[in-house]
Amino acid sequence: MSTTVTAQDRPELQKVIQEIVDLGFVGVQLHVHDERGEWAGSAGLSKLGEIEKPPANGHVRIGSVTKTFTATLVLQLVGEGRIELDTPAADHLPELGLDERITVRMLLQHTSGVFNFTGDYYPEFVPGIVWSGQAWVDDRFRIYRPQELVELALSKPARFEPGTDWSYSNTNYVLARLLIEKVTGHTFAEELQRLIVGPLGLSGTMAPTTQTEIPEPHAHPYYRYEEDGEQKTVDVSSQNPSWISSGGDMISTPQDLHTFISALVGGRLLPAPLLAEMCAPESKVGYGLGVFVQPLEGGGTVITHNGGHGGHAGLMYSTPDGGTTLTGALNYVDDADLSMGEAFQKATQRLVNEVFGGGQAQ
Repeated sequence: MSTTVTAQDRPELQKVIQEIVDLGFVGVQLHVHDERGEWAGSAGLSKLGEIEKPPANGHVRIGSVTKTFTATLVLQLVGEGRIELDTPAADHLPELGLDERITVRMLLQHTSGVFNFTGDYYPEFVPGIVWSGQAWVDDRFRIYRPQELVELALSKPARFEPGTDWSYSNTNYVLARLLIEKVTGHTFAEELQRLIVGPLGLSGTMAPTTQTEIPEPHAHPYYRYEEDGEQKTVDVSSQNPSWISSGGDMISTPQDLHTFISALVGGRLLPAPLLAEMCAPESKVGYGLGVFVQPLEGGGTVITHNGGHGGHAGLMYSTPDGGTTLTGALNYVDDADLSMGEAFQKATQRLVNEVFGGGQAQ
């Protein structure tokens, strides 16, 4: 059993999350599990204009951390013998007209070359669906069907020949969702419950699909935009996440993310050979199958995926042996310029250096 330690026991962790708030984030929730036990803390505000700190284990829209859950589901179905990694995805989804050279592995590793429906570069930017600015705020309850997102993407030229390069594309993971649903005859949410949420007892984790509310407790996310020359900031806790689908629609908590990543790297969700494939990085940016394999400054690696949009972000890191994990949530004021992007990079690097010792954790 791990022991819970208080902020007083780990003042350095409380100091780091306060520094992250000082970078401009509204609030931070952090969970660390390591040889000293379990630490949970928060800093900043749960809601602008009020004084309450964020809940230490609040619900958060985890963005692209969803991709790790999605990839795990696909690999679990590979383990069940229902999908093969190196067969064409078109074998299961013939109605979409996918390039026959695109394999299931290429979807999970972002090497398919398929256009990203949230916008892509050729090398100039080609827009996709509306997901930023006042237009997104005004239309944030719109329902998109996964097929709609895929059809938009497939109407655009491919970025490159399948398997010849790497490019992050949300479309890959919506295709993975359709693949899961086609092979099993169940919804993504049902398979998530059967294979991950139920077995691990993840009480705060869900795939909302088109549901607009986030369960309490949660820190509040915000979006800023300009209207008639005036800056407006709105609470976007309520929104329809179907625009991103399984590229980033899930809700979870820092504790559930710890339970998930430690079970995943600990071999409780996948057989060892499939876990090894998942954590084998491609050469360009070190992406495996639904995870980044990130080198640490002093040697060693962490298995990670973060994600954020619309004023919420989820953080998830683990050493390959699961001995140390860092999970968390941020709430902030987002905007079309992604103004918090640089601060997000600084914040995550600061956390990784503090928790993983810049390479001391192997």
